[in-house]
Amino acid sequence: MELKYFACFFFLLFFIPDLRSQITVPFNKEVAKDTINDRQSADTTKIPALPSVLNEEEADPYIQIKRSVLDSLLSPFYSSSVDTAKNDILYKAKYRMNLKAISGDTIYVPLPREESYLAPQIKAHFNELKVKETVTAQDVSRLIKLNPPVWWKNEANFTLAANESAFMNWNAGGNNSVSGLAKLTVIRKYQRLFTLWNNEIFLTYGLNYNEEQKLRKTDDQILINSTFGYRKDTISNWYYTAKFNFKTQFTNGYKYPDTDNPISKFFAPAYLYFGAGSEYNLKKEKLSVYLSPLTFKSTFVLDDELSSTGAFGVEPGKNSRTELGFFTETSWEKKVMKNVAMTNRLGLYTDYLNDFGNIDVDWVLDFKLTVNKWIKANLGAQLIYDNDIKYKEDTNGDGTLETFGARVQLKQVFNIGFTYSF
Repeated sequence: MELKYFACFFFLLFFIPDLRSQITVPFNKEVAKDTINDRQSADTTKIPALPSVLNEEEADPYIQIKRSVLDSLLSPFYSSSVDTAKNDILYKAKYRMNLKAISGDTIYVPLPREESYLAPQIKAHFNELKVKETVTAQDVSRLIKLNPPVWWKNEANFTLAANESAFMNWNAGGNNSVSGLAKLTVIRKYQRLFTLWNNEIFLTYGLNYNEEQKLRKTDDQILINSTFGYRKDTISNWYYTAKFNFKTQFTNGYKYPDTDNPISKFFAPAYLYFGAGSEYNLKKEKLSVYLSPLTFKSTFVLDDELSSTGAFGVEPGKNSRTELGFFTETSWEKKVMKNVAMTNRLGLYTDYLNDFGNIDVDWVLDFKLTVNKWIKANLGAQLIYDNDIKYKEDTNGDGTLETFGARVQLKQVFNIGFTYSF
């Protein structure tokens, strides 16, 4: 029992003085009430008095406690604010009590933080609106027609150009001549999502007649291109591509003025390229770059007389030759001016097995000039270098052609004529 009394004495001696040091108790009842009414700054808070500590005659039903002490005790669980209109302190709980449905345990969930904003009062003034005539609602029916997407791009042109010169007693001299050129171009392009398929056919044939010369050929070409590509997604401009290319000529070619011994014929030569690779295609800029590390090139000479001389790189007596090499082709179309369109196409090929690094070149640069819907002009040039095509020339004048090494071949054309598009 003595130990129990000693503990109570120790508690009263040390703890109660510290608590009372934080609490201000007015022993005069009237003075305490006047003091509470005068503190409008809300820096103190009224709490119930402690009956066990204060005497009943001297104690007020409420005592004062420092705001800082109370906030330190309540801040983990309550948020405090000052109501300036009522000169009072407001405490609001920070947590909400919930019960778990299964276990029945009590949990406390934090309440969302509230934010207040001070906004100025806006006064709006509206002028009186007067309607002279009553407006009634009208029902409008509209039919919208949607055109189906165009996946195919078709282009077909036929051009016929002619040139004629006639002289009679012309003091400056001159020979009567007539020349003509026919050209057919057919293009079919298909591009949809992941698939690209381009097909091109170019047919050209030109003749010239001079009064003192026989009929001569000025242009002769059969060219067919087909490219099929597939890409993984619609964002990429790279396609996995397979490409087919074929070219030959219509009629015999001669080393003029010798028209008895043709140096080329239909399918003599004929070139066929077939390979697989990758193509970078920009539809909007009309630019494509094709790279093929695996391309087969076949050269056909289906004429016994020409094949017996080993023309165009075939072995004497054979009608074909097959090569395996690297092929690249770049095509770019651009509108240079309002009525001038340029086409630039460059093809390079080298054989892996025979003389690797010796590059065959086929470069075409063409300008199309549009006068109107029906009249168009064409200015172009073509450069070819093929190590298999040897140069032949009659150096002795006896009609016998001697064979020399490969040389650069160059052709330049300009014509204007009637064009029909279909």
